[in-house]
Amino acid sequence: QSAAAPGLPGGGCGEDCVPVFGRKTLLTTPVTAPSDQNTVYEDFIKLNILEKKVLNDSEVSVHYLCSKPCIVNMEAVASSEFRTAVPVYKKRWKNYQHLYTSQTRRVHLKFPSSMVYKDDYFLRHSIAVHTVILYAWITHEPVGSYDADRNNNYLQAVARNYTLLETVPPFERPYKDHKVCLKWSSEYMWRLQANRIPQCPQEEDNIEILGFPYASNGEKVGIVKTFERFKNRELEAIRQHQIDYPMFTISVWLYLLHHCKERLCGIFYFIDPNEMYSTPAVFLNEEGYLHIQMHLVKGEDFAVKTSFSLPQRQWFRLDLSFIGGQVLKVEHPTVAEWGIKVHHTTNLSVLFSSFWEDFCYDDTSGYFVLGGGAYSSGVEGFFGPVKYYRLNALETEKISNPFYQHEIMEQIELYYERCADIQQIASGYGHFLTQHRQAVQKDCHHENDYLELKNRYGEKSKCDAFIYGKELREKYPSLFKLLHKMDFSLPGNQNNVVLEIGHRIFEKVAKSLSSADGLRYMNSSLPLLMDSSCCGYQRASYFLAVIFETGLGVPIDPVQGLLYSLIGAQDSERLALMNLGYKHYQGVNGYPVDLELSYAYYNSIALKTSLDQHVTKGDQAFVETIRLRDQELLEAQTKENGDVFMWLKHEATRGNAAAQQRLGQMLFWGQQGVEKNPEAAVEWYAKGAMEMKDPVLIYDYAIVLFKGQGVKKNTRLALELMKKAASKGLRQAVNGLGWYYHHFKRDYVKAAKYWLQAEEMGNPDASFNLGALYIDGVYPGVPGRNQTLAAKYFYKAAQGGHMDGTLRCSLYYITGNSESFPRDPEKAVIWAKYVAEKNGYLGHVIRRALNAYLEMSWHEALLYNVLAAETGIEVSKTNLAHLCEERSELAGRYLATNCIWRYYNFSVSQINAPSFAYLKMGDFYYYGHQNQSKDLNLSMQMYAQAALDGDAQGFFNLALLLEEGSPIPQHILDRLEIDRTLQATNTALLQEHQIPGKCPHSLHCANKLLNLSQIYFLGSLLGSVLIAVALHYFQSLSGKYLA
Repeated sequence: QSAAAPGLPGGGCGEDCVPVFGRKTLLTTPVTAPSDQNTVYEDFIKLNILEKKVLNDSEVSVHYLCSKPCIVNMEAVASSEFRTAVPVYKKRWKNYQHLYTSQTRRVHLKFPSSMVYKDDYFLRHSIAVHTVILYAWITHEPVGSYDADRNNNYLQAVARNYTLLETVPPFERPYKDHKVCLKWSSEYMWRLQANRIPQCPQEEDNIEILGFPYASNGEKVGIVKTFERFKNRELEAIRQHQIDYPMFTISVWLYLLHHCKERLCGIFYFIDPNEMYSTPAVFLNEEGYLHIQMHLVKGEDFAVKTSFSLPQRQWFRLDLSFIGGQVLKVEHPTVAEWGIKVHHTTNLSVLFSSFWEDFCYDDTSGYFVLGGGAYSSGVEGFFGPVKYYRLNALETEKISNPFYQHEIMEQIELYYERCADIQQIASGYGHFLTQHRQAVQKDCHHENDYLELKNRYGEKSKCDAFIYGKELREKYPSLFKLLHKMDFSLPGNQNNVVLEIGHRIFEKVAKSLSSADGLRYMNSSLPLLMDSSCCGYQRASYFLAVIFETGLGVPIDPVQGLLYSLIGAQDSERLALMNLGYKHYQGVNGYPVDLELSYAYYNSIALKTSLDQHVTKGDQAFVETIRLRDQELLEAQTKENGDVFMWLKHEATRGNAAAQQRLGQMLFWGQQGVEKNPEAAVEWYAKGAMEMKDPVLIYDYAIVLFKGQGVKKNTRLALELMKKAASKGLRQAVNGLGWYYHHFKRDYVKAAKYWLQAEEMGNPDASFNLGALYIDGVYPGVPGRNQTLAAKYFYKAAQGGHMDGTLRCSLYYITGNSESFPRDPEKAVIWAKYVAEKNGYLGHVIRRALNAYLEMSWHEALLYNVLAAETGIEVSKTNLAHLCEERSELAGRYLATNCIWRYYNFSVSQINAPSFAYLKMGDFYYYGHQNQSKDLNLSMQMYAQAALDGDAQGFFNLALLLEEGSPIPQHILDRLEIDRTLQATNTALLQEHQIPGKCPHSLHCANKLLNLSQIYFLGSLLGSVLIAVALHYFQSLSGKYLA
């Protein structure tokens, strides 16, 4: 590539403009016309440089002649990567006396230090200069004001010349003598790096946006990426140059289940900092055609539609290449027989034949979305690898974007091929039931009173009237056998009978696996779970994913585990989404760590969690943190006929408002082992509101009346009760009044008034609602939207535990499009995970596991604890590990993984792990658990973390290691904030670690302290006094403890 011509001193570039890289020869270009032979004197100027390098104090010999009083000018102009025509040296002198005589003058060039010296302690940023041109010219002394203006113009000179100077790379230059003496330490540190030549950052313009399959469920969630400026300055210069004339390529692997069910579904697109669509925005429409939209340089948007539709139920690769505004090429090579590419190519440049406006494209401004987002639903299907070439428009043959996970790619296609058969059978069976129920009953039953009574009250009759092809019967014998045994009456949604059949199959299998020895039937249950999954009941998919990944009753099969996780997540199965979010967050089971991918899954279930709370029916329960090792909490669990519940009911009947509140909560949310029963909860809300006038119960009753949850809607009564609760100073009721005026009256002035009052009282709901007013642009007296204030209120709501506020903040963290929230994908994941782990469907599984444990149904307890633990929620991990410790024989028989190690280890990787999990892992590292080797360093780290969490046993275990002579690393002592004066010997540290009150068992600590004192303090009077005091203290504690 050739650089652009440098600018000239004194003005623009005319006809005599010289290229940056010309011949390195002296050149004189006289302005005066060629003289006659009689003319002897003519102005000229020549440059003679012995060493044509850019050096400090370079000597130049200037040979010139003036025919009139003149001014001799010299100027050096430098060009670097980012700037051109920068004057770096100027000199001029007058010649009035020596006319008609050639003169020679030696000039010493002085350049900036950053151009001629190497980086050192003082000179930190030397400049890599590409070209330096030395200009010299002669101008005659001006006569008038007009000539004075033109005096210094190179192009108007009577004689001129230039020469190119050879630049010296920064690391070949000498050091500058600064005439300064450095401190010894400073000079030493500088000399360590003095001759180190930094390497240019290894960068390429191609980025792997996605390298692992992603299940897109057609909702407003997707993968969010941002792109940084290139570190390599040359690549960054090219990128900036191409902003108004972009050249890039995006290659995407896709497996589409359907075309878009809405007007447009997102495949990928850019969002600019103003939250507007940027270039490119690629969508799928209802007919399967691509809708491609670009943002033009002049500010408008332009869209085109392809002439071909994308295929369904097969993998293909979509390659899009963009070149400025003139060429847009779309190709989708499809995969035929795994590896043979069949090309279908459409060149869209024809659509632009009369359109020559360039696109505006800056991939560092805003963020990139793969799939759905806040403004568009995503496609339904799966994404494979996605490759992005930032600076090149490539042909398909030159794009390197292979699909390395061939096995999972194939398994997804095989799954949907098999499911087509299963759905055909189930659909036919459902059609048979709905269309011929009366005829079937007539054929299967004789019309007499005895058989009619038998049919009504006895075992349900079966019928062989459902007949299907022999080939399918032999291919799926388990399914036909089960359908043959199923009850003919098929209640529920007859419009989706296939899903209902899948539900029935799953319930039958789940009941079998939950029996006393249910895990023994795992192998025979797998085909039926697969059939249920094919019928669209995705809880079966999650069961299969966990069974194959953990080896629960079957050999471990990671590919099948991944397959069913993806299948479940694609159809929005909550637990499957959590499972994938957790795996990509922690990088377990061979899943790559990908925070953006993890966020996409967690965000999907988090958005559902807020909505699920408003659904009173379904398999949901409140997520409670109840540990199997906490006997007190276990004893507090109850049921409707349990002692705790009956006592609360007795107190509530007597008019105890607190008991009424607790009963209402337990029944409404399904807490503490009580089945969810909104209707029964409303009765206690009403009783407390009307009889006891309790403000909390008045508020609760008003809310269910507003929403019609468990009771018929009554807005008038609800408003009256809400005002009454607010008058009693209940902050959530004040917020409720604001919600009423916003939701029912659209009175934003009154809504803001009440929300400001509630916000001042500390209500997080009010904070969120105020943020919503700002972001919707309807806050009274404030024109337009205010993202900054909205973000402030959302953050305050999130700090108070508000789910929607937390989700808003997680969105800000993943996009980085809010000035108050710098992009932080890990924070985005943590905040979305926080909301996701409150999902009611997860709570139901945790509750099922807990109830099974309390009922000593060990197979069921193991099954549901594994299902809950694989979602990544911490409490279920430690509960499963505890269960495996208690029932080691059961776990060893049915789990192919080392259950205890695996789940305690997973637990301590969480930010909210309990101290006893750290103690367990510390013990495992200390003793060496099963096949795991001993590691004292890791053991100390675990004990130290338990100590930091306030667990005295952590301090005690560290003291034991000291007693054995194991030194504790400095960084651990610093974390424990141990006084450095005590760190000299193990003796002092033992004293510090075993002070009274830091050991849970007093007698044991006393004996241990006595043993240690015999080792370290024998003969010391001070030690004896300390021992006496410590023993007296421990004995007093022991008396209290034993009493």
